[in-house]
Amino acid sequence: MNRPHSGFHTLRWRPDGTLELLDQRALPRHTAYLVLASAAEVAEAIRALAVRGAPAIGCAAAYGVAVEAWRMRDAVPTSLADHLERAFAELAASRPTAVNLFWALERMRGAWQGVRTAPAAAIAERLLAEADAILDEDLRANRRMGQLGAVLVPDGARILTHCNAGALATAGHGTALGVIRSAHQAGKRVQVYADETRPVLQGARLTAWELQQDGIPVTLLPDSAAGQLMARGGVDLVIVGADRVAANGDVANKIGTYPLAVLAERHGVPFYVACPVSTLDPATADGATIPIEERSAAEVTGYGSERWAPDGIAVLNPAFDVTPAGLVTALITDAGVLHRPDGPGIRRLVEGAVSP
Repeated sequence: MNRPHSGFHTLRWRPDGTLELLDQRALPRHTAYLVLASAAEVAEAIRALAVRGAPAIGCAAAYGVAVEAWRMRDAVPTSLADHLERAFAELAASRPTAVNLFWALERMRGAWQGVRTAPAAAIAERLLAEADAILDEDLRANRRMGQLGAVLVPDGARILTHCNAGALATAGHGTALGVIRSAHQAGKRVQVYADETRPVLQGARLTAWELQQDGIPVTLLPDSAAGQLMARGGVDLVIVGADRVAANGDVANKIGTYPLAVLAERHGVPFYVACPVSTLDPATADGATIPIEERSAAEVTGYGSERWAPDGIAVLNPAFDVTPAGLVTALITDAGVLHRPDGPGIRRLVEGAVSP
Protein backbone atom coordinates (compact mmCIF):
# COMPACT_ATOMS: atom_id res chain seq x y z
CA MET A 1 0.00 0.00 0.00
CA ASN A 2 1.36 3.43 -0.91
CA ARG A 3 2.30 5.77 1.91
CA PRO A 4 -0.17 8.63 1.45
CA HIS A 5 1.56 11.44 3.32
CA SER A 6 4.91 12.07 4.90
CA GLY A 7 3.52 12.88 8.33
CA PHE A 8 0.47 10.70 8.99
CA HIS A 9 -1.96 8.10 7.66
CA THR A 10 -5.64 9.03 7.60
CA LEU A 11 -6.47 5.32 7.66
CA ARG A 12 -4.62 2.05 7.23
CA TRP A 13 -5.14 -1.68 7.50
CA ARG A 14 -3.47 -3.54 10.35
CA PRO A 15 -2.06 -7.08 10.00
CA ASP A 16 -4.43 -8.30 12.73
CA GLY A 17 -7.45 -7.58 10.50
CA THR A 18 -8.52 -4.30 12.05
CA LEU A 19 -8.70 -0.77 10.64
CA GLU A 20 -6.68 2.06 12.16
CA LEU A 21 -8.14 5.56 11.78
CA LEU A 22 -6.62 8.89 12.73
CA ASP A 23 -9.29 10.34 15.05
CA GLN A 24 -9.88 13.76 13.55
CA ARG A 25 -11.99 14.87 16.50
CA ALA A 26 -8.83 15.04 18.62
CA LEU A 27 -6.82 17.22 16.24
CA PRO A 28 -4.91 19.47 16.47
CA ARG A 29 -4.24 19.01 20.19
CA HIS A 30 -3.71 15.26 20.07
CA THR A 31 -2.75 12.72 17.42
CA ALA A 32 -4.79 9.67 18.39
CA TYR A 33 -5.69 6.57 16.43
CA LEU A 34 -8.80 4.41 16.69
CA VAL A 35 -8.55 0.66 16.12
CA LEU A 36 -11.83 -0.65 14.70
CA ALA A 37 -12.69 -4.34 14.58
CA SER A 38 -16.18 -4.44 13.03
CA ALA A 39 -18.29 -2.74 10.40
CA ALA A 40 -20.50 -1.30 13.14
CA GLU A 41 -17.48 0.40 14.73
CA VAL A 42 -16.42 1.83 11.37
CA ALA A 43 -19.95 3.10 10.71
CA GLU A 44 -20.00 4.84 14.08
CA ALA A 45 -16.60 6.44 13.39
CA ILE A 46 -17.97 7.82 10.11
CA ARG A 47 -21.16 9.05 11.78
CA ALA A 48 -19.24 10.70 14.64
CA LEU A 49 -16.76 12.49 12.31
CA ALA A 50 -13.73 10.58 13.53
CA VAL A 51 -13.15 10.22 9.79
CA ARG A 52 -14.67 12.70 7.35
CA GLY A 53 -14.26 13.99 3.83
CA ALA A 54 -16.02 12.21 0.96
CA PRO A 55 -13.05 10.21 -0.40
CA ALA A 56 -11.87 9.18 3.08
CA ILE A 57 -15.41 8.13 4.00
CA GLY A 58 -15.51 5.94 0.89
CA CYS A 59 -12.18 4.33 1.77
CA ALA A 60 -13.26 3.80 5.38
CA ALA A 61 -16.54 2.19 4.28
CA ALA A 62 -14.67 -0.18 1.97
CA TYR A 63 -12.39 -1.23 4.81
CA GLY A 64 -15.42 -1.51 7.08
CA VAL A 65 -16.73 -4.29 4.83
CA ALA A 66 -13.28 -5.90 4.76
CA VAL A 67 -13.01 -5.73 8.56
CA GLU A 68 -16.34 -7.52 8.92
CA ALA A 69 -15.33 -10.21 6.45
CA TRP A 70 -12.00 -10.66 8.19
CA ARG A 71 -13.73 -10.94 11.56
CA MET A 72 -15.93 -13.71 10.14
CA ARG A 73 -13.27 -15.45 8.03
CA ASP A 74 -13.74 -18.75 9.90
CA ALA A 75 -17.54 -18.74 9.54
CA VAL A 76 -19.66 -20.76 7.17
CA PRO A 77 -20.64 -18.84 3.99
CA THR A 78 -24.28 -18.36 5.03
CA SER A 79 -23.29 -16.78 8.35
CA LEU A 80 -20.72 -14.56 6.63
CA ALA A 81 -23.35 -13.44 4.12
CA ASP A 82 -25.71 -12.39 6.92
CA HIS A 83 -22.95 -10.37 8.59
CA LEU A 84 -21.90 -8.70 5.35
CA GLU A 85 -25.46 -7.69 4.50
CA ARG A 86 -25.76 -6.04 7.92
CA ALA A 87 -22.38 -4.40 7.37
CA PHE A 88 -23.45 -2.88 4.05
CA ALA A 89 -26.67 -1.57 5.62
CA GLU A 90 -24.95 -0.07 8.67
CA LEU A 91 -22.27 1.62 6.61
CA ALA A 92 -24.74 2.98 4.04
CA ALA A 93 -26.77 4.56 6.85
CA SER A 94 -23.79 6.32 8.45
CA ARG A 95 -23.93 9.55 6.39
CA PRO A 96 -26.27 10.42 3.51
CA THR A 97 -24.61 13.17 1.43
CA ALA A 98 -21.11 11.99 0.45
CA VAL A 99 -21.64 9.88 -2.66
CA ASN A 100 -18.20 8.24 -2.38
CA LEU A 101 -19.60 6.21 0.50
CA PHE A 102 -22.19 4.56 -1.74
CA TRP A 103 -19.79 4.28 -4.68
CA ALA A 104 -17.28 2.39 -2.52
CA LEU A 105 -19.95 0.10 -1.09
CA GLU A 106 -21.10 -0.76 -4.62
CA ARG A 107 -17.50 -1.61 -5.52
CA MET A 108 -17.23 -3.86 -2.47
CA ARG A 109 -20.55 -5.57 -3.18
CA GLY A 110 -19.44 -6.27 -6.73
CA ALA A 111 -16.22 -7.81 -5.45
CA TRP A 112 -18.18 -9.96 -3.02
CA GLN A 113 -20.59 -11.16 -5.71
CA GLY A 114 -17.65 -12.42 -7.74
CA VAL A 115 -16.54 -14.80 -4.97
CA ARG A 116 -19.75 -15.30 -3.05
CA THR A 117 -19.57 -19.12 -3.11
CA ALA A 118 -15.90 -19.27 -2.10
CA PRO A 119 -14.75 -20.16 1.44
CA ALA A 120 -15.08 -17.33 3.97
CA ALA A 121 -11.32 -16.85 4.20
CA ALA A 122 -11.05 -16.39 0.43
CA ILE A 123 -13.91 -13.89 0.48
CA ALA A 124 -12.16 -11.93 3.22
CA GLU A 125 -8.95 -11.81 1.18
CA ARG A 126 -10.82 -10.64 -1.93
CA LEU A 127 -12.64 -7.88 -0.07
CA LEU A 128 -9.43 -6.67 1.54
CA ALA A 129 -7.78 -6.54 -1.89
CA GLU A 130 -10.68 -4.44 -3.22
CA ALA A 131 -10.48 -2.03 -0.27
CA ASP A 132 -6.73 -1.70 -0.82
CA ALA A 133 -7.38 -0.97 -4.50
CA ILE A 134 -9.94 1.75 -3.64
CA LEU A 135 -7.46 3.43 -1.30
CA ASP A 136 -4.58 3.26 -3.79
CA GLU A 137 -6.78 4.54 -6.63
CA ASP A 138 -7.89 7.49 -4.51
CA LEU A 139 -4.30 8.40 -3.72
CA ARG A 140 -3.36 8.28 -7.41
CA ALA A 141 -6.45 10.31 -8.32
CA ASN A 142 -5.54 13.00 -5.77
CA ARG A 143 -2.01 13.30 -7.09
CA ARG A 144 -3.34 13.54 -10.65
CA MET A 145 -5.81 16.26 -9.57
CA GLY A 146 -2.99 18.09 -7.88
CA GLN A 147 -0.92 17.98 -11.04
CA LEU A 148 -3.77 19.22 -13.24
CA GLY A 149 -4.99 21.84 -10.80
CA ALA A 150 -1.58 23.30 -10.03
CA VAL A 151 -1.52 24.69 -13.57
CA LEU A 152 -4.43 26.95 -12.61
CA VAL A 153 -2.56 28.39 -9.61
CA PRO A 154 -0.41 31.42 -10.48
CA ASP A 155 2.85 32.03 -8.69
CA GLY A 156 2.20 34.21 -5.65
CA ALA A 157 -1.48 33.22 -5.49
CA ARG A 158 -3.58 34.09 -2.47
CA ILE A 159 -5.96 31.17 -2.10
CA LEU A 160 -9.11 30.92 0.00
CA THR A 161 -10.35 27.46 0.99
CA HIS A 162 -13.19 26.14 3.12
CA CYS A 163 -13.53 23.11 5.38
CA ASN A 164 -10.81 20.46 4.95
CA ALA A 165 -10.20 18.83 1.59
CA GLY A 166 -6.69 17.63 2.24
CA ALA A 167 -4.87 14.43 3.11
CA LEU A 168 -7.14 14.07 6.14
CA ALA A 169 -10.21 13.97 3.90
CA THR A 170 -8.78 11.43 1.45
CA ALA A 171 -6.41 8.49 1.16
CA GLY A 172 -3.64 11.09 1.00
CA HIS A 173 -2.43 14.32 -0.68
CA GLY A 174 -5.95 15.76 -0.86
CA THR A 175 -8.35 17.27 -3.37
CA ALA A 176 -8.47 21.06 -2.92
CA LEU A 177 -5.44 21.01 -0.63
CA GLY A 178 -3.85 18.52 -3.01
CA VAL A 179 -3.91 21.21 -5.71
CA ILE A 180 -2.38 23.69 -3.28
CA ARG A 181 0.16 21.11 -2.10
CA SER A 182 1.16 20.29 -5.69
CA ALA A 183 1.55 23.96 -6.59
CA HIS A 184 3.74 24.46 -3.52
CA GLN A 185 5.82 21.40 -4.36
CA ALA A 186 6.28 22.78 -7.89
CA GLY A 187 7.96 25.84 -6.38
CA LYS A 188 5.05 28.25 -6.65
CA ARG A 189 4.63 30.74 -3.83
CA VAL A 190 1.17 30.49 -2.27
CA GLN A 191 -0.61 32.08 0.65
CA VAL A 192 -3.62 30.17 1.93
CA TYR A 193 -6.56 31.65 3.82
CA ALA A 194 -8.49 28.95 5.67
CA ASP A 195 -12.05 29.59 6.81
CA GLU A 196 -12.76 28.33 10.33
CA THR A 197 -15.70 26.34 8.90
CA ARG A 198 -18.28 26.49 11.63
CA PRO A 199 -19.79 24.80 13.51
CA VAL A 200 -17.29 21.90 13.74
CA LEU A 201 -14.27 24.02 12.76
CA GLN A 202 -12.66 21.68 10.24
CA GLY A 203 -10.75 24.61 8.76
CA ALA A 204 -9.40 25.82 12.10
CA ARG A 205 -8.61 22.37 13.49
CA LEU A 206 -7.65 20.36 10.41
CA THR A 207 -6.74 22.51 7.39
CA ALA A 208 -4.60 24.90 9.42
CA TRP A 209 -2.85 21.92 11.05
CA GLU A 210 -2.25 20.12 7.74
CA LEU A 211 -0.78 23.15 6.01
CA GLN A 212 1.43 23.91 9.00
CA GLN A 213 2.74 20.34 8.82
CA ASP A 214 3.85 20.98 5.23
CA GLY A 215 5.25 24.46 5.86
CA ILE A 216 2.69 26.10 3.55
CA PRO A 217 1.83 29.67 4.66
CA VAL A 218 -1.70 29.71 6.08
CA THR A 219 -3.83 32.34 7.79
CA LEU A 220 -7.01 31.43 9.66
CA LEU A 221 -10.07 33.67 9.36
CA PRO A 222 -13.70 33.59 10.50
CA ASP A 223 -16.13 32.38 7.83
CA SER A 224 -17.83 35.77 7.93
CA ALA A 225 -14.57 37.58 7.05
CA ALA A 226 -14.22 36.01 3.59
CA GLY A 227 -16.30 38.67 1.87
CA GLN A 228 -14.29 41.52 3.36
CA LEU A 229 -11.07 39.82 2.29
CA MET A 230 -12.31 39.48 -1.29
CA ALA A 231 -13.66 43.03 -1.34
CA ARG A 232 -10.23 44.45 -0.58
CA GLY A 233 -8.64 42.35 -3.35
CA GLY A 234 -6.97 39.86 -1.04
CA VAL A 235 -8.03 36.64 -2.82
CA ASP A 236 -6.86 35.44 -6.25
CA LEU A 237 -8.83 32.18 -6.30
CA VAL A 238 -11.10 30.01 -4.19
CA ILE A 239 -10.69 26.24 -4.20
CA VAL A 240 -12.85 23.77 -2.32
CA GLY A 241 -13.62 20.05 -2.35
CA ALA A 242 -16.97 18.35 -2.88
CA ASP A 243 -19.10 15.63 -1.32
CA ARG A 244 -21.29 15.10 -4.37
CA VAL A 245 -21.56 16.62 -7.85
CA ALA A 246 -24.92 16.18 -9.55
CA ALA A 247 -25.41 15.30 -13.21
CA ASN A 248 -25.87 18.97 -14.15
CA GLY A 249 -22.69 20.12 -12.31
CA ASP A 250 -24.29 21.41 -9.10
CA VAL A 251 -21.92 20.85 -6.17
CA ALA A 252 -22.74 19.77 -2.61
CA ASN A 253 -20.00 20.68 -0.16
CA LYS A 254 -19.59 21.74 3.46
CA ILE A 255 -22.10 24.32 4.65
CA GLY A 256 -20.81 27.80 3.87
CA THR A 257 -19.46 26.92 0.43
CA TYR A 258 -22.37 28.44 -1.49
CA PRO A 259 -21.92 31.94 0.01
CA LEU A 260 -18.25 31.80 -0.97
CA ALA A 261 -19.20 31.02 -4.57
CA VAL A 262 -21.62 33.94 -4.63
CA LEU A 263 -18.95 36.25 -3.19
CA ALA A 264 -16.39 35.01 -5.68
CA GLU A 265 -18.77 35.70 -8.57
CA ARG A 266 -19.46 39.20 -7.21
CA HIS A 267 -15.75 40.02 -6.97
CA GLY A 268 -14.55 38.32 -10.14
CA VAL A 269 -12.55 35.64 -8.31
CA PRO A 270 -12.25 32.17 -9.91
CA PHE A 271 -14.09 29.49 -7.94
CA TYR A 272 -12.66 25.99 -8.38
CA VAL A 273 -13.94 22.63 -7.12
CA ALA A 274 -11.55 19.67 -6.87
CA CYS A 275 -12.86 16.13 -6.55
CA PRO A 276 -12.25 12.65 -7.97
CA VAL A 277 -14.58 11.25 -10.62
CA SER A 278 -16.00 8.96 -7.93
CA THR A 279 -17.65 12.07 -6.42
CA LEU A 280 -19.63 12.69 -9.63
CA ASP A 281 -23.17 11.33 -9.36
CA PRO A 282 -24.85 11.06 -12.77
CA ALA A 283 -27.85 9.37 -11.13
CA THR A 284 -28.75 12.59 -9.28
CA ALA A 285 -30.22 15.11 -11.69
CA ASP A 286 -29.38 18.34 -9.89
CA GLY A 287 -28.51 19.87 -6.55
CA ALA A 288 -32.14 20.09 -5.43
CA THR A 289 -32.28 16.29 -5.23
CA ILE A 290 -29.05 15.80 -3.25
CA PRO A 291 -29.88 14.66 0.31
CA ILE A 292 -28.55 17.18 2.83
CA GLU A 293 -27.54 15.78 6.20
CA GLU A 294 -28.95 17.54 9.26
CA ARG A 295 -26.62 17.14 12.23
CA SER A 296 -27.04 17.44 15.97
CA ALA A 297 -28.07 20.74 17.54
CA ALA A 298 -25.27 20.23 20.08
CA GLU A 299 -22.70 21.14 17.39
CA VAL A 300 -24.20 24.66 17.30
CA THR A 301 -25.28 25.29 20.90
CA GLY A 302 -21.90 24.56 22.47
CA TYR A 303 -18.88 22.31 22.59
CA GLY A 304 -18.11 19.51 25.04
CA SER A 305 -19.46 20.52 28.43
CA GLU A 306 -19.69 24.21 27.46
CA ARG A 307 -23.01 25.68 26.33
CA TRP A 308 -23.40 29.21 24.99
CA ALA A 309 -26.92 29.07 23.52
CA PRO A 310 -30.02 29.28 25.74
CA ASP A 311 -31.65 26.00 26.75
CA GLY A 312 -34.44 24.89 24.48
CA ILE A 313 -33.44 27.09 21.53
CA ALA A 314 -34.47 25.76 18.10
CA VAL A 315 -31.44 24.91 15.93
CA LEU A 316 -30.97 24.44 12.19
CA ASN A 317 -27.71 22.60 11.45
CA PRO A 318 -27.42 21.42 7.83
CA ALA A 319 -23.98 19.92 7.21
CA PHE A 320 -23.86 20.85 3.51
CA ASP A 321 -25.15 23.34 0.98
CA VAL A 322 -25.38 23.27 -2.81
CA THR A 323 -23.50 25.57 -5.17
CA PRO A 324 -25.16 25.90 -8.60
CA ALA A 325 -22.98 24.81 -11.51
CA GLY A 326 -23.15 28.31 -13.00
CA LEU A 327 -21.02 29.64 -10.14
CA VAL A 328 -18.22 27.07 -10.65
CA THR A 329 -15.34 28.32 -12.79
CA ALA A 330 -13.93 24.82 -13.26
CA LEU A 331 -14.20 21.32 -11.88
CA ILE A 332 -10.77 19.75 -11.32
CA THR A 333 -10.89 15.94 -11.46
CA ASP A 334 -8.47 13.10 -12.02
CA ALA A 335 -10.00 12.67 -15.50
CA GLY A 336 -9.39 16.30 -16.49
CA VAL A 337 -10.40 19.90 -15.86
CA LEU A 338 -13.94 20.83 -16.88
CA HIS A 339 -14.48 24.57 -17.26
CA ARG A 340 -18.01 25.78 -16.55
CA PRO A 341 -19.35 22.30 -15.71
CA ASP A 342 -22.65 21.21 -17.20
CA GLY A 343 -24.50 18.00 -17.98
CA PRO A 344 -22.65 17.04 -21.17
CA GLY A 345 -19.31 17.80 -19.56
CA ILE A 346 -20.10 15.70 -16.49
CA ARG A 347 -21.09 12.80 -18.76
CA ARG A 348 -17.81 13.07 -20.67
CA LEU A 349 -15.82 12.90 -17.43
CA VAL A 350 -17.76 9.88 -16.17
CA GLU A 351 -17.54 8.05 -19.48
CA GLY A 352 -13.85 8.81 -19.76
CA ALA A 353 -13.28 7.36 -16.31
CA VAL A 354 -14.91 4.04 -17.13
CA SER A 355 -13.84 3.52 -20.76
CA PRO A 356 -10.77 1.34 -21.54
